[in-house]
Amino acid sequence: MIDRDQILALIPHQGAMCLWDEVVDWDARRIRLRAHSHRDPAHPLRSNDRLRAIHLCEYGAQAMAVHGGLRAREAGGAAKPGLLVALRGVQLHVARIDDLPEALECEAEVLVEAEASQQYAFRIHHAGSLLAEGRAAVMLASYS
Repeated sequence: MIDRDQILALIPHQGAMCLWDEVVDWDARRIRLRAHSHRDPAHPLRSNDRLRAIHLCEYGAQAMAVHGGLRAREAGGAAKPGLLVALRGVQLHVARIDDLPEALECEAEVLVEAEASQQYAFRIHHAGSLLAEGRAAVMLASYS
C-alpha cells in the first residue's frame, strides 16, 4: 500500500489540499485510492460548515495526478504538471460528503492519453454506494 507521505511526494497538492490518504491498488491503466479527509472540519474546500459533493470532482482529478505520478516514477521520471481543462458526464448522487462516516474510495481509469493530454473516468464510493462519477481531461505541460 502507498501511504500519504508517498502521495505527497508525487503530486503538487500539499498539506490539507492533498485529499487522498492511501493508494490501495494500481497498475498502468487504473488506480484505487482511499481518503478520510472529507470528515475534517478544517477541510480546505469546506464552506458554510459543509463539504459539498461537487468537490468530489477534485478528488477525481487528484486521483489522476496520483496515478500519473506513480506511472512516471515507475518509468524513472516525474509526472508533467497538468491543468484540468474539462469535466464531462459528471453525476453526483448525494448533496454533501462531510457527514459520511466511512472512507471515500475512488477508482480512476485512463481512457485516452496522448503526449500532451489525458482523459480519465472516475467513480467515487462510500460504503459500497456510488457518490459521484464522471470523466476529466487534463492538458499536460510541454517542455521545450
